[in-house]
Amino acid sequence: MAQEDVFKKIVSHCKEYGFVFPSSEIYDGLGAVYDYGQYGVELKNNIKKYWWDSMTLLHENVVGIDSAIFMHPTIWKASGHVDAFNDPLIDNKDSKKRYRADVLIEDYLAKIDEKTDKEVAKAAKRFGDAFDETQFRSTNPRVLEYQQKRDEMHARFAKALNDSNLEELRRIIIDAEIVCPLSGSRNWTEVRQFNLMFSTDMGSTSEGAMKVYLRPETAQGIFVNFLNVQKSGRMKIPFGIAQIGKAFRNEIVARQFIFRMREFEQMEMQFFIRPGEEMEWFDRWKKTRMTWHKSMGLGDGKYRFHDHDKLAHYANAATDIEFEMPFGFKEVEGIHSRTDFDLSQHEKYSGRKIQYFDPELNKSYTPYVIETSIGVDRVFLSIISGSYCEEMLDNGESRVILKLPPALAPVKLAVLPLVKKDGLPEKAGEIIDMLRFDFRCQYDEKDSIGKRYRRQDAIGTPYCITVDHDTLTDHCVTIRFRDTMEQERVRIDKLNEIIAGKVSMKNLLKKITD
Repeated sequence: MAQEDVFKKIVSHCKEYGFVFPSSEIYDGLGAVYDYGQYGVELKNNIKKYWWDSMTLLHENVVGIDSAIFMHPTIWKASGHVDAFNDPLIDNKDSKKRYRADVLIEDYLAKIDEKTDKEVAKAAKRFGDAFDETQFRSTNPRVLEYQQKRDEMHARFAKALNDSNLEELRRIIIDAEIVCPLSGSRNWTEVRQFNLMFSTDMGSTSEGAMKVYLRPETAQGIFVNFLNVQKSGRMKIPFGIAQIGKAFRNEIVARQFIFRMREFEQMEMQFFIRPGEEMEWFDRWKKTRMTWHKSMGLGDGKYRFHDHDKLAHYANAATDIEFEMPFGFKEVEGIHSRTDFDLSQHEKYSGRKIQYFDPELNKSYTPYVIETSIGVDRVFLSIISGSYCEEMLDNGESRVILKLPPALAPVKLAVLPLVKKDGLPEKAGEIIDMLRFDFRCQYDEKDSIGKRYRRQDAIGTPYCITVDHDTLTDHCVTIRFRDTMEQERVRIDKLNEIIAGKVSMKNLLKKITD
């Protein structure tokens, strides 16, 4: 099945089963804004808990805050967002559609990579065990031609980004013969910069109102609270401050479902260190964060690092952790060495001294910062995409299943009476009453037991508990395992122990520390 078709099925599945709905749908929706349904919000909260606990429980020197969305407008001047928070946009004159120029070029480079990979895959199939991929990539004429073309275009692209050369970005699009996905034409406008911040007015009267911004990132709330946290918590460098919160960007080219939205949620941690130690900590946090992602069991090969072609004005090193979505490898987390830019800027604009006195060095300095910034919605999409499966069964039927990590699944177990009589529903209710304080449970008595299993598979429930007539006498139930569909007869008083050992968040956290 084409990956585009898989993605459409995932989007449809999310709506049909209560994970994600288009926002304001009864009013024909609002572009690039989505609501999380009853199962989506549970999965999202579990993701946030996994991240929060991995930061604040596993690191004694990382604490959390929750800063306000509205902040003094000078903060955004100091951070550079007012002047430099822009995207390079280009319009196609025939389709009247607007695109990010850098994304068009990145997609073009990705297509060259796909052609190379196809050549390698064909050769591997042809030569079997005797295939030497390294030698093939370094000697095959067609692969070398693709690689030379990519390297030349990539070099031009990286230089244009770093020079903020909008004319060169357009020239690359023209030279690469990149077409509009809708019109198929190459009738492009000039490339222009567009600021992404939403603004509003704060005040009781229009004359006395102050222009403020909806925050485009959560990091600045951490930086302006650096001294508050450090002094009140008696924190010693190195230490980190973590935060989960909403951010807002006026994305003109919002697309790909919840991957790029105008209202989204971030999980960010700013780690404050001594100047000169940034590269060591940058590498350590790269490893730590990749381990966090891979511990979810979606497949190690679905993740990769991608170093930035253009560094932000505040960074001296930056990389992305990318996940293989149905529409290609895309960023889910950024790791940046922000130097001392943010604290220095806020010291300059506020007039307040923002430094740390290091008792070991007996001097004060402005700390450097390593940032880990992860999009909750993008991780959500990566987990749904990596878990979605369609399986053909031995009886000729098929099932759609979300093989979600059990600790993150919205519903941990469903209790299903075999029939709606003979005291079975009442017994099922007793079991739920026994387990509800430890696990999110669901009761279902409608339709055949097979259809009920399918519904639970579709929302990713790891375990189904079937109550039958024998349960009333032997005090045992049948537990069905989602991924294998295997069934096992177990005692009711053993259920808590069995399920807790599988769905505990502790299991994920231990994988990080092992």
